[in-house]
Amino acid sequence: MRKIIALGALLATPALATPANNQWHAKARDLLKHAIEVLTVKGRGHVPELARWFGEQFKAAGWADSDIKVVSYEGAPGDQTAALVVRWPGSGKAKPIMLMAHLDVVEAKRDDWTTDPFVFVEKDGYYYGRGTTDIKQGAVAVTTALLELKANGFKPKRDIIVLFTGDEETAGNGAQLAATKWADFKGVEYGLNADGGGGGFRPDGTPLGFSIDTAEKTYADYTFSVRDSGGHSSKPKPFNPITELSSALVRLGAYRFEPALNETSRAYFQERQKSEKGPLGDAMRAWLANPNDGRAADVIEADPGEVGLTRTRCVATMLNGGHAPNALPQLAQATVNCRILPGVTPDAIRDELQKIAGDKVQVTRLDQNATSFASPLRPDIMKTYTDSIHAMFPNAPVIPTMAAGASDARPFRVAGVPVYGVDGSWGLVPDDMRAHGRDERLPVKALDDDVDHWVRMITTVAK
Repeated sequence: MRKIIALGALLATPALATPANNQWHAKARDLLKHAIEVLTVKGRGHVPELARWFGEQFKAAGWADSDIKVVSYEGAPGDQTAALVVRWPGSGKAKPIMLMAHLDVVEAKRDDWTTDPFVFVEKDGYYYGRGTTDIKQGAVAVTTALLELKANGFKPKRDIIVLFTGDEETAGNGAQLAATKWADFKGVEYGLNADGGGGGFRPDGTPLGFSIDTAEKTYADYTFSVRDSGGHSSKPKPFNPITELSSALVRLGAYRFEPALNETSRAYFQERQKSEKGPLGDAMRAWLANPNDGRAADVIEADPGEVGLTRTRCVATMLNGGHAPNALPQLAQATVNCRILPGVTPDAIRDELQKIAGDKVQVTRLDQNATSFASPLRPDIMKTYTDSIHAMFPNAPVIPTMAAGASDARPFRVAGVPVYGVDGSWGLVPDDMRAHGRDERLPVKALDDDVDHWVRMITTVAK
């Protein structure tokens, strides 16, 4: 998963010019170049290579061999991958904290891009390449910040544990294993995730704000199945699986789950309504005043920028039916993907889907993903993140957000470890919203800012 809000006209202002003599910004650029050019796509076998390489950066900076681990594990079926685990021992005056990112990226085809997606390119004030925003940039910023702090003699009061997984974009097994099996993560107080947060600005320089991700929806897949004995197509029957399934999917498309506010979404809409004008702003204010106002929630949900933030959403994503052009279908199936509000169980949604589909359709849950929970809005984390963002952009709003996608944070939240998406990078909306897409890119200055941001964050939470 990757977030981005954005920046535009401010890119040209002298106040945001990149210092030419900052060795850590230069270091971050070098790290990002190498990371982009290691092809860490599922099935290519290069994630362990990149994990080892990042480990070597920590070793060269003075970390002990015993505090650096490259842990091999199976990600998606048949995909052997690896995670990097690095511990910076502290004084023990506080519980350990975790810094998170992932090293894998989604596939990208050369023919689809203007440049080679796996060749680092710097041009026109941007870094181009797969992973520049999702999220090798995050791993690089966290690493560079730790190297800078180490070089400057920083002594953490608590253990800092780095977790860079190798399969966040696919199976997510690394985070699951770390949250439930790996001893390094026992007793962690909370996690700070580079795969969440971030912000930006409109093209005219108006700040849209920076988000701090404190919740995410639960991912769940289901099948709708309709069966019949079939027959010859020259003799149609009253019951047809394809027709029955089609009717069920039309009902699903028109259905709206009950809206609900949680601590994160309430804080989000309280901030959004301050600047939102017109019917959308009115709906936000009405829903905050009365969470049972379903009509106001519907107006919010209908806005393209707010889809999925008021309720659970389910949508048909795959379809299959029939076995021959001259035969009545014996089976028609659809895959339905749901993004479920935190605290709501996938089994409860399955039961609700069954009511929507009707008794002639069998609804089956395909995965066993545990229910996701929201992390509490800790005042210390909120203040630390806000102070760091305002050190760069004093007028930028900081907004708690509930992610509609999924990240490595979920297994930890399920296990009772709060996780906060607190990255400090930014981009231009909509031009830089290219994660998983064509010509993915990151402003050069955004990487510099992110390194400085992580230095401030880590210094505050670990001093």
